[in-house]
Amino acid sequence: MALRKTPLVTDEIYHVFNRGISHQPIFFDNRDYQRFLYSVRYYQNISTPMKLSLFLTCAEEKRNKFFEERFFDKEYWVELICYCLMPNHFHFLLKQLVDGGISRFLSDLTNSYSRYLNTRQKRIGPYFQGRFKAVRIENDQQLLHVSRYIHLNPFTSFVVKNNESLKDYRYSSFSEYLGKSERNICSKEIVLNQFKTKESYEQFVLDQADYQRRLDVIKHLILEDN
Repeated sequence: MALRKTPLVTDEIYHVFNRGISHQPIFFDNRDYQRFLYSVRYYQNISTPMKLSLFLTCAEEKRNKFFEERFFDKEYWVELICYCLMPNHFHFLLKQLVDGGISRFLSDLTNSYSRYLNTRQKRIGPYFQGRFKAVRIENDQQLLHVSRYIHLNPFTSFVVKNNESLKDYRYSSFSEYLGKSERNICSKEIVLNQFKTKESYEQFVLDQADYQRRLDVIKHLILEDN
């Protein structure tokens, strides 16, 4: 296997993304999105007792105990800063906590999810388009702009129609950042601590919404012309 152009260095933050083969869907309904997010939470842990498919057959009390213990231990491959799941791709902002952590996390996550989806869709073969892409975050300004780009994805791609729908989009960490979600899987402080309030971050994101959507339309026109 060829070496990765961008080396993945421990304690550095990366924008990580991948999509379905030939831009095909990787999420077909709410159940798929929820399974993927549960898989993120599970495979973030360095020590997992079994494959997720077996873990899900355990009693709820045992599953809850596992997550409670790991929450206090925090022995993770990666720290999840923000995310967005779209019908045919996903975005993460990840901090690598141990050597090889991002690669191990993404491998376990996508392999597990592909097995689940193949079973559900009654097919065989890969779902994701080769190796994931990763871009290193070099400074705080880039971190903020990438988090905004990720959180605006549903609006940019016309998956949601307006700002209110974007704030309620269930498959992104934006609602978690705004304190509107019970899901609490992100390390948000590295972003939010650079704003006076959550509302300030919300405004930072939404002020760019229309501009980012226009740029995306232009990008697609250029690609189609080529």
